[in-house]
Amino acid sequence: MAALSDTIFAMSSGGLPSGIGVIRVSGQRAFEVASAVCDGSLPAPRLAGLRTLRLEDGSFLDRALVLVFPGPNSFTGEDCVEFHVHGSRAVVSAFLKLLAGFSELRLADAGEFSRRAFQNGKLDLIEVEGLADLLSAETEMQRRLAVEQANGHFSAIYDTWREKLIFARSMIEAELDFSDEGDIPGSISERIWSDVRELIADMDHVISSYNAGEIIRDGFRIALAGRPNAGKSSLLNALVQRDVAIVTEIAGTTRDIVHCELDLGGYKVHLFDTAGLRETEEVVEKEGIRRAKLTIAEADLVLHLVDLTAVDDEPTVDGIVIWRIGTKLDRAVARSEGSIAGFEALVSAIDGTGLDSLRQALVAEIQRRTIVPSVAVPSRLRQTHSIVSAASHLRNALLQRNKALELRAEDLRLASDDLSRLTGRIDTEMLLGKIFSEFCVGK
Repeated sequence: MAALSDTIFAMSSGGLPSGIGVIRVSGQRAFEVASAVCDGSLPAPRLAGLRTLRLEDGSFLDRALVLVFPGPNSFTGEDCVEFHVHGSRAVVSAFLKLLAGFSELRLADAGEFSRRAFQNGKLDLIEVEGLADLLSAETEMQRRLAVEQANGHFSAIYDTWREKLIFARSMIEAELDFSDEGDIPGSISERIWSDVRELIADMDHVISSYNAGEIIRDGFRIALAGRPNAGKSSLLNALVQRDVAIVTEIAGTTRDIVHCELDLGGYKVHLFDTAGLRETEEVVEKEGIRRAKLTIAEADLVLHLVDLTAVDDEPTVDGIVIWRIGTKLDRAVARSEGSIAGFEALVSAIDGTGLDSLRQALVAEIQRRTIVPSVAVPSRLRQTHSIVSAASHLRNALLQRNKALELRAEDLRLASDDLSRLTGRIDTEMLLGKIFSEFCVGK
């Protein structure tokens, strides 16, 4: 069973082969193991030193840069050593095999370095989640959101809220438990309810920004809908600038959902090409249409494509937000202004007419949906649930004024615990410490 006392190691850089392979070792035996595999003494802390690495029999393995990070001033909070070896599969494999030969040294589990950083107080849960998002970020806005969380900017907001709650609870506890002390004025708890009201407003504002964070982190979902041969697959290929979907003159070519991702203005966008909507008894096409309707219902935006060369009635498309897009503009005969009214864009996937304007309009729509004062917004449902729960407890304490003060104090405690779960830091001693420091009760 994995133990915190184990010294762990793993490769921390990307796939092989590469110019450099970084192997990290963390734990009580990190310096001992590093001294055993390196010729000469270890470099000074946080200064890179070039060292020769030796195998068990003393033979040459590699020349590597070695960096030493004494705990607690390291990523994990433990003694930590990094070896920057040449990134060939043979070198890395031989070095990992060498490390595995030491007692009480084992290969790290997935995410174990970050887990130890959390357990040692180097990162909180928000920062850990931000770090994970940063490692998987594909677009500029994903990077910015992840950096805000990984660098603790969002945690600072939560900590400010929690400090205010701790102060409010200390006022109530002081009135309840230490009212006989000369330096504890009566009815002091009445001073804190305006602060609680402000906290609720702040939390509601952050909760309302969850959808923006979700769009930035997980991507904006756009479904292409319309009749068969309305130009959905052609538009998909044109927007992603490669052949993703099959395009033919045969109606009903697309049966299943075709999904691809692209970066629009720094935002991650999911594009879904769906089966053409029409009445049919053909079994496979009927299933494709059913799946298309499900995709449309789950989309953030539906592009309802209308063939400008056709005269057929348009099918009804139900979605959250629908834009009518006129397609095949290059083949459309001259049309009166009235016949092209009501379209958000007119495009041609063949000659590119209108595509840049459509892209700009889509970016503007995503920006409109993600307008927030700061990128420090909740991006995971876990975070939002905790804030919603905390705000609910605060409302109970604020609005139920006839409830006993002890019960209102319990509501504040539950709200404080919800905020503590956000970051994973629950300190049962902080409240008493606040009381004694503010009111000199322990004198």
